[in-house]
Amino acid sequence: MKVSVNQEACIGCGACIAIAEDLFEMNADGLSQAKVEEVPEDKVEQANEAVESCPTGAITKE
Repeated sequence: MKVSVNQEACIGCGACIAIAEDLFEMNADGLSQAKVEEVPEDKVEQANEAVESCPTGAITKE
């Protein structure tokens, strides 16, 4: 599974980081970005929760 953040939709609220700090981080513009290219098996549940919790739907998964 992969996750990505649409930088145009992200508002930098940090919900994804609060849920999955191993998978997301803030970039220099104050927006979220994925820290990993491939989500480890033991973090898939956190990734799914972050996708569902994003208020703008900026996080997508493949």
